[in-house]
Amino acid sequence: MSLRERKKAETKRHISEVALGLFVERGFDQVTVAEVAQAADVAANTVYNYFKVKEDLVLPPVSRDRLAAIVRGRGPGQSAADAVLATLRDELRRRDRNLGLAEGFGRFLEMMRAAPTLSARLVTLAEQMVDDLAAVLAEEAGAGPGDPMPALVAEQLGWVHAHVLREIGRRTAEGQDPSAIAIATLERLDVIESLLGERVRTYGSRA
Repeated sequence: MSLRERKKAETKRHISEVALGLFVERGFDQVTVAEVAQAADVAANTVYNYFKVKEDLVLPPVSRDRLAAIVRGRGPGQSAADAVLATLRDELRRRDRNLGLAEGFGRFLEMMRAAPTLSARLVTLAEQMVDDLAAVLAEEAGAGPGDPMPALVAEQLGWVHAHVLREIGRRTAEGQDPSAIAIATLERLDVIESLLGERVRTYGSRA
């Protein structure tokens, strides 16, 4: 990146970190964008330049592309399910912070669940992930508008992804250690894979 791009990325990251700290400390609905700007030592308009709405400070819109991006980037011989399962396993083994496998995630999760707009956005985000994945699968398969397979496979893989996140959230709320959560969720993922039908497991295999 150029120096200008690096500075913009640093500013965006700084604003996001400051905002998350305030949200966790005081609650999402109790903090205004103006207060975030003041704490980050930037103008309110600067915050809106990087984050269109307040919720973007917690859940960026680009995250809707997660499942579609995983499947688009799969390797030769991998099916869509293979790619999603492999990515989740890798993230669990690495204790990836994006899955919430980090100390302090419990407070962040409480903040998310206490904010109705964030909870609603999570539901919408999950639906968008499935829709985007279905579009990728349909395009790659050359599926016609009457073919239900891309959407059905996408829904099942979306459920797998959502279940992993729910399991991590449930165990986090119980106060379990991130390492223990990762190990237990990996075991749960093995069971989930064994329950997937062959057509789902092999759909979209890349030559």
